[in-house]
Amino acid sequence: MCYLCFFLLVLVVLVGISFFTLLERSVLGYSQGRSGPNSLGYLGILQPMGDAIKLFSSESMRPIVSNYGIYLFSPLMGIFLSLIFWMSYPFFFNLSIFLFGLLYFVCVSSVSVYAMLASGWSSNSVYGMLGSLRGVAQTISYEVSMLIILMSVMFMSGDFSFVGLVLSQDYAWFGIFMFPLMLILLSSFFAETNRSPFDFAEGESELVSGFNIEYSGGGFAFIFMAEYSSIMYMSMVFSLVFLGASMETFLFFFNLVLIMYLFVWIRASLPRYRYDSLMGLAWKIYLPVSLNIFVFFMMISFVLLIFILLSKANKSV
Repeated sequence: MCYLCFFLLVLVVLVGISFFTLLERSVLGYSQGRSGPNSLGYLGILQPMGDAIKLFSSESMRPIVSNYGIYLFSPLMGIFLSLIFWMSYPFFFNLSIFLFGLLYFVCVSSVSVYAMLASGWSSNSVYGMLGSLRGVAQTISYEVSMLIILMSVMFMSGDFSFVGLVLSQDYAWFGIFMFPLMLILLSSFFAETNRSPFDFAEGESELVSGFNIEYSGGGFAFIFMAEYSSIMYMSMVFSLVFLGASMETFLFFFNLVLIMYLFVWIRASLPRYRYDSLMGLAWKIYLPVSLNIFVFFMMISFVLLIFILLSKANKSV
């Protein structure tokens, strides 16, 4: 039954990816004063199907000097890792709840960087290799502050599951009294997914197309399906960690779509960061701030634990 639930969830995610691309193209067109997709179907609603048919029916080019096995395997690895993110999604109707959802998210996000590295390296292209090295460096750098922020949340909630996070925010959202950490985590998610203004792995102005420069057809489609699936999942994680809405409420889905829209809005609004500023932001600002706030919340959790133990001891006496 659990496998069937996960299979249905993957189908829903893939459909969501297609319409997320339609949302992004429409928002970008509106923000730039031009019309987005509006011809194929009513209001362009069939445009994602047309894009998918075109991409998967296009010829996939094979670079002569590439490491062809890894070159073919790395996009499949990327889409596979982005989809198994969703195994931590709790299925309430058959009581299948992942007890260590946050730890699972951190582990899979750490491994997913290898798909980008393999894509750039196996292409044997200078642009592809530079783009993958940039992406790996920024992903590893921002994973440090992301992990520290999630540890702060774990200390305050006392739970590793997404359900426990929601239950611990019944009276106040973590985003209210962890507002600086909320902003740091949001920008860290931008860097983790290689989105503007941190899209250095695909810097068109310097690297033509970055780590995916040699890909076309199905391989190109898998790479960007993995990116959009990761954006959707990280939007869900952000909504559960800091906005505290239960998954069976309308507010949860509203928060999810709002964070996804924010990814698109930031892309339409902000120019690309400088690379040295990106790394300085991670190591000189985000890391010290998140560490100090982590120590603060850790001390608060220890004080609360001692207070609870003393109160239980007094009641027993």
